[in-house]
Amino acid sequence: MIDFKKVISEIVSEKVETLNEKEVEELIEIPPNYEMGDYAMPCFKLAKQFRKAPNLIAEEIIEVLGENQYFEKIENVGPYVNFFINKKILAESVLKEVFNKKGQYGASEIGVGKNVIVEYSSPNIAKPFHIGHIRSTVIGHSLYRIYKFLGFNTIGINHLGDYGTQFGKLIVSYKKWGNREVIESNPIPELLKLYVKFHEEAETDPELENKARAWFKKLEEGNEEAKSIWQWFRDISLKEFNRVYDMLNIKFDSYAGESFYSDKMPKVIEEMEQKDILTKSQGADIVDLEAYDMPPALIRKSDGSTLYITRDIAAAIYRKKHYDFYKNVYVVGAEQKLHFDQWRKVVELMGYEWAKDCIHVPFGMVSLEEGTMSTRKGRVVFLEDVLKKAIDKTKAIIKERNPNLEDREEIAKKVGIGAVIFQELSNNRIKDYVFSWDRTLSFEGETGPYVQYTHARACSVLKKAEVEITDEVDYSQLTNEQVVNVVRLIESFPQTIVNAMEKNEPSFITRHIVDIAQAFNKFYHDCPILSENEEMKKARLLLVYAVKTVLQIGLGLLGIEAPEKM
Repeated sequence: MIDFKKVISEIVSEKVETLNEKEVEELIEIPPNYEMGDYAMPCFKLAKQFRKAPNLIAEEIIEVLGENQYFEKIENVGPYVNFFINKKILAESVLKEVFNKKGQYGASEIGVGKNVIVEYSSPNIAKPFHIGHIRSTVIGHSLYRIYKFLGFNTIGINHLGDYGTQFGKLIVSYKKWGNREVIESNPIPELLKLYVKFHEEAETDPELENKARAWFKKLEEGNEEAKSIWQWFRDISLKEFNRVYDMLNIKFDSYAGESFYSDKMPKVIEEMEQKDILTKSQGADIVDLEAYDMPPALIRKSDGSTLYITRDIAAAIYRKKHYDFYKNVYVVGAEQKLHFDQWRKVVELMGYEWAKDCIHVPFGMVSLEEGTMSTRKGRVVFLEDVLKKAIDKTKAIIKERNPNLEDREEIAKKVGIGAVIFQELSNNRIKDYVFSWDRTLSFEGETGPYVQYTHARACSVLKKAEVEITDEVDYSQLTNEQVVNVVRLIESFPQTIVNAMEKNEPSFITRHIVDIAQAFNKFYHDCPILSENEEMKKARLLLVYAVKTVLQIGLGLLGIEAPEKM
């Protein structure tokens, strides 16, 4: 595909001897609208070098450039040199690239030889997999796919919350009020009841908290009964979680959770002692971070038990040794910012310069319309229920609009679950939001079903045409406004993928494929595709093929399937 920015750099540096390609490329920008050109070169920064007003410099550059096959016109408006790309060359360059690369359009090798860890989802064992987990799960899964598409060796880790005092609480609760058969019949809801009951009872019987701490201490020390109950909690929870992951079509390369690092922490604490960064505070071991405007990092409690921060430090050190990561990405809520800042600073103080490669990708909180979610109080919305409702709603819509559709069950699943994922990824991830059934299950406007429907529409046109798609077409047929608007968006799609990776922001892709779908639907409405003009028909079908391909790639990078019929 032609890099028009590079073409501009070459022709300007060739004609203006005092400028080199790099200098020109750094000046080039994209104007706010295409009436001002596809690219513009402002001349303000050249005023000192040329000792002239920017508008005079622009005029002189226009004179020496003359005409060029790649551009329909080059003109100056005040201090700007504006470049208008030759639409025929643009269409040919972009559509040939999509046709030849197919599902790999936009893929690259920029990440070859680099290991990237993406830690995401990471629910707590024996607790509900609720709507609050969806953000880490789908943002992380999309980033996993984006990094992989750009050539990185990507490792997806589900850092399960399978350790900590909460297990002491559950063991106490289970031994006091639990029934194994009842729990086996409905694991997570029954374990949630026990967890809620513990906190209710602890309000009037504070001794329960001490018993919970004691049982967690036993678990850390390898007590057989504690380990046996804990392992059972873990196994039945994972079975439940995997049912939801299967619905979302998500798999992980590792389920190494907090417990995996329990035997690695003593060595890490010993290393901190040797490097003299630990200090005693009321019997506990801390790292004093006052010099960095942070509260102290509590590494080991006075009773000898460890905390999240200890396990995260041990996990980071293990991952560096085991995977030698280029990036270690953590998709975890914004409320954990201080926690991440603290443990990364501790790792840095231990002498590990790679601490900077441990990247926290924060996201906003999800709350319910009736208030904040609370596992302790049992106020949660199960993620599985959300996905099932989305599928049921999609079935009802299909029954109403297209009752004879084949594979209705399968398509309802793809569209319903796609709607939920797309809605989660459609806004900047850092924004807080209130969960609403109506909004999550809405198929109107800029939604996943809208993009999927556009993909299905493109598939339908190609099937109906019964013409072999080829890139040997008359590209002069693809120069009207509606076509060029689609082509420009397809051209910039690969850079959008790179931007999404660099900013760890999947919503860039969501926004871009909505734009492509909207531009395509305008083209579809205004321009007859299966026209009697054979050359025009072939050319426009190639554009339809390109749109279908790019929408499928974009949806795939978000973790959403692209049905061919709807």
